[in-house]
Amino acid sequence: MEATVECLVERGWSGTTTTLVAERAGVSRGAQLHHFRTRGELVAAAVEHVGAESVQQLRERTGNVSGTRAVVEMIADFYASDLFTAALELWVAARTDPELKDLVIDLQHKLGRETHVLALELLDADESKPGVREAVQATLDLVRGLALANQLTDDSKRRAHVVRHWAKMLEEQL
Repeated sequence: MEATVECLVERGWSGTTTTLVAERAGVSRGAQLHHFRTRGELVAAAVEHVGAESVQQLRERTGNVSGTRAVVEMIADFYASDLFTAALELWVAARTDPELKDLVIDLQHKLGRETHVLALELLDADESKPGVREAVQATLDLVRGLALANQLTDDSKRRAHVVRHWAKMLEEQL
């Protein structure tokens, strides 16, 4: 799974082949085909696996984090990871590949829900209050957009400034 994500990050969707992934992972092509019939299935499974693992790691890192700003910064860093780069490769490819699109939509919904629930927990946010659900979702959408802006150049300084500003606004809403 990790070999697939590494290939996506380094080579993009078009450069990630099942043969290359099998070689990098140290498994035979037959073993790889036994588990995943298509490149789309392999890549979607890898991103889901690493995504779930990343959400778990994010959960484990939350012990020392307190305050809205620290939580938003941590979530923004999570989105600015290689996992996001790999997922972005999938999203772009899925736009024109119907089989992959179905896989990616399901994956996006699942990871999106998990991340939203985690954000609510970390922010100690009461979703029953008017506007809180939308504010938390806007936070996730914002950091996803900031991670997108970081794909071509190092956008970390601007991202840090925007995250600090947004955290102040979010704290008022919560």
